[in-house]
Amino acid sequence: MKRKLVLEDGTVFVGEAFGSEMDSYGEVVFHTGMTGYQEVISDPSNYGQIITFSYPLIGNYGINRDDFESIQPVIKGVVVKEASDFPSNWRSNMSLSEFLQLKNIPGIAGIDTRMLTRLIRDKGTLKGAICGYDEENTEAILAQLQSDTHSDNLVSKVSVTKPFPSPGRGKSVVVVDFGVKHGILRELTERGCDIKVVPYDTSAEEIISIKPDGVLLSNGPGNPENIQEVCEMIQEVQQHFPLFGIGLGHQLFALANGCKIEKMVSGHRGSSYPVQELETGKIIFTSQNHGYEVVESTIDPSVLTITHKALNGGSIEGIKHKHFRAFSLQYEPEASPGSEDGKKAFDQFIKIMNEQNGRVEQHA
Repeated sequence: MKRKLVLEDGTVFVGEAFGSEMDSYGEVVFHTGMTGYQEVISDPSNYGQIITFSYPLIGNYGINRDDFESIQPVIKGVVVKEASDFPSNWRSNMSLSEFLQLKNIPGIAGIDTRMLTRLIRDKGTLKGAICGYDEENTEAILAQLQSDTHSDNLVSKVSVTKPFPSPGRGKSVVVVDFGVKHGILRELTERGCDIKVVPYDTSAEEIISIKPDGVLLSNGPGNPENIQEVCEMIQEVQQHFPLFGIGLGHQLFALANGCKIEKMVSGHRGSSYPVQELETGKIIFTSQNHGYEVVESTIDPSVLTITHKALNGGSIEGIKHKHFRAFSLQYEPEASPGSEDGKKAFDQFIKIMNEQNGRVEQHA
C-alpha cells in the first residue's frame, strides 16, 4: 500500500506503508546509527518526532523484550529505506512492522532517505506528516503542518506523575525524571544505588527532605527554556548534594547557572560522535540525541568549567561547577545504543558522592 511523507516546505516523498495505518504529524529528524533502532524508537527524548534512519536497512534483528528505553514509545513515525520483514536474531520476538502496529506508530519505507537526510541537514528539522497516498489532499496537509504546534512543555508528557523507588543497598540517588531512559536506571542499579525517581516539577524542599547522597537530572525532550521553573530547584539542590545532569538535564544545569540555550540546525542523533575530554585530551566515542546546545559564549568561567567538546562542530558536551560538586554531560553516557566509552561518568558520580560523604563526616 502506498503512503506519503509530506514536509512543511512542500517536499513530498512517496513510499510503502508498514506499521500502523494511522496518519501522524511530528517533527522530522534523522538518526545515523547502524543499530539500536529499538532503543531510539522507545527513547522518551524523542517525544513527538518522526525518526528517519539514515542506515539503509532497519529491522533486520527484530524487536526483543530487553532493549526498550521506555514501556510506551512516544514517537510519531518511522522513515526507512528498507524495512526487514524477516528478522534474524535469537532474541527477536516480533518484526519491526508488527511492533509499530502494536504501538499505533506509522512507518514509511522505500524512499530516498539520503536525500531526506541531506534536506534536514541543510534546512534544519522540519514538521512533517505520514499519511495515506492521495494526490488531492497535499494542500490540506501542508495547511495543517503550518498551523500545528506541539505543546511547549514536552517534558510533562513523558515524566512520571508520582515518585517511585528502585531499591538498592548503595548510594541513595534521586533521579529527577524529565523523560528518563531505562539505560540510566540500569547503570545506577548495576552500581547498587538506592534509586528514587521523582516528577520533573518536584521542589527543592521535597528533594532535600529525602536526604539523598546525590541527584541526577535525566534526559528528556524539547526546549529546556520551556521549563525554566526547574532552574530554581537546581540552584538550590546543587548547594546541598552532588549533582549529575544528562542530556536535557545538562542543558537545564547550564541554564540554572546563567547560560543560554539555542536550537541546533539539525541536531546530533547517532551512536558514534567523537568527543574530546579537555583535561586529558582523550577522544571518546559517544551516543547522542539532542537538538539543543549550550551557547559557549554565555558560560561564565568563574562559575562553570567546560570539560568536554564535540569534535564535529565544537559544541559543548560537558561542564562542571567550580564551587559545587556538580557536573553534566550532553551526550548519553549510558550508551543505549552506542559506544560504552562514556559509562565511566557513572563511576565519577559515585566517587563524588563518596567524597561528599567523607567531607560531611569530617566536619561532623
